[in-house]
Amino acid sequence: MSKQAILVIVGPTAVGKTQLSLEIGQALSGEVISADSMQVYRGMDIGTAKPSIEEQRQVPHHLIDIRDPDQTFNAADFVSLAEEAVADIASRSKTPIVSGGTGLYIDALVDGFLFPDSKPDPKLRRELRLRASKEPDSLYEELKKVDPKSAERLHPNDLRRIVRALEVYYRTGKPISVLQQKAAQQEKPYNPLFIGLTRDRPELYERINKRVDQMLLDGLVDEVTQLIGRYPHQPTALQALGYKEIVWYLQNKMSLEEAVEVLKRDTRRYAKRQLSWFRRNSRIHWFNLSDSEPMEIKDKVIKLWKGHV
Repeated sequence: MSKQAILVIVGPTAVGKTQLSLEIGQALSGEVISADSMQVYRGMDIGTAKPSIEEQRQVPHHLIDIRDPDQTFNAADFVSLAEEAVADIASRSKTPIVSGGTGLYIDALVDGFLFPDSKPDPKLRRELRLRASKEPDSLYEELKKVDPKSAERLHPNDLRRIVRALEVYYRTGKPISVLQQKAAQQEKPYNPLFIGLTRDRPELYERINKRVDQMLLDGLVDEVTQLIGRYPHQPTALQALGYKEIVWYLQNKMSLEEAVEVLKRDTRRYAKRQLSWFRRNSRIHWFNLSDSEPMEIKDKVIKLWKGHV
């Protein structure tokens, strides 16, 4: 049985993924599956740089505006919905294009990811977080003992994923790294062509700074204010990059100027982490938008795709 070919476009925030996805989508009669963990949320448009309505008219998009900000959404949810979207797009003889910067979601879809008992255990999670609040390093030290491979991969301050890894261990008796390795050995349903976009660092950082400035002009503060009004308990979505900084400003924890500078700084750091994640994938065909014209890259990607399928 032949595997379904999919085009996967990855890269850091503000690099230019949306524009290339639109151009490729129009050229290849494609539809885009958004691999962005925050664009799934309704009402979070400006801070997530969500494709505009006009852009979504040019090329159909999937997995955008499918959750309210007070609802949970994780990698398991993404894989389930993305698989449905790929099947739907392919059934209409269109080209499935997965585009985004959430590397975990993309890896889970393409390479397989085992989600044992994926529903969270609220009681266990509260207990783990309570322990972490009292002894900040205790969970990471425990993870090093029960799942050293996961501990090596995770940052000691990445509490959310440390808690998740310990949850899986406590509920299954097996390290999540072992379960992930088993999943990686399973037959995969897709034949992906990976396209990676990058820019010279000074240019990428300048684009990030300008994007943040434009978000402010477009009404980011009003967007966050409205979200807080509708979801006063600040769900997980409002802790996202681009939102928590404005929340701090609205709570008088810092000035707007300080919040904007923190947002720019943390977005630059996030872009660096994204690049580090994607560069581990040797299958990616990289293109530097600082060195080549977008039209030239578009033509090369189309040529690669035609050879791929």
